[in-house]
Amino acid sequence: MKKLLLVALLFSSVNLFAQKKANDIAKLNTETFDFGKVKQNTPPTATITVTNIGNEPLIIEQATPSCGCTVSDYTKAPIAPGKTGTITATYNAAAVGPINKTLTVKFAGADDVKFVKLTGEVLTPDAYAAYESAHPSAKKDKKPVKAKS
Repeated sequence: MKKLLLVALLFSSVNLFAQKKANDIAKLNTETFDFGKVKQNTPPTATITVTNIGNEPLIIEQATPSCGCTVSDYTKAPIAPGKTGTITATYNAAAVGPINKTLTVKFAGADDVKFVKLTGEVLTPDAYAAYESAHPSAKKDKKPVKAKS
C-alpha cells in the first residue's frame, strides 16, 4: 500500500512541474522565411516576429541556426503577455546555390522548440543582375511565407 501511495504521489508531483508547449506560449509570424534570389556576398536578413500568447513574460532562451553560415540574434528582455519581440537571422550568402537552413528557437519554460525554415537562392553577381533585369518588380525586402494551418 505504501508503494502504491508513493507512486501516486510521484505522478501527481510530476504533473505539477510539467512544462508548457512552445505553441501554448509563443506564436511566430512565420515558420518559413524565403529570402528569394540573393546576390552572392550580399547577406540577407530575415526578421521573425514572436508574440507572447501566454499569461507570463516570455523569454527567448536561444535562436540557433543550423550552420555557421547564419548568424542569429533575438530579443533578450522578457516579452510581456500580448507583446512582441523579434528574432533575426542573417545568411552570409558566400556560396552560390540554394539556401535551406533551419533556425531552432527555444523558449524558457517550454519543453519543446519551434523551427523556422530559411529558404532562397544565392546567385552570382552576373546572374543576379540578369534576374533583376528580367524581374524589375522583384522586391529587395523579402517577406515571410504564411504558415500553413
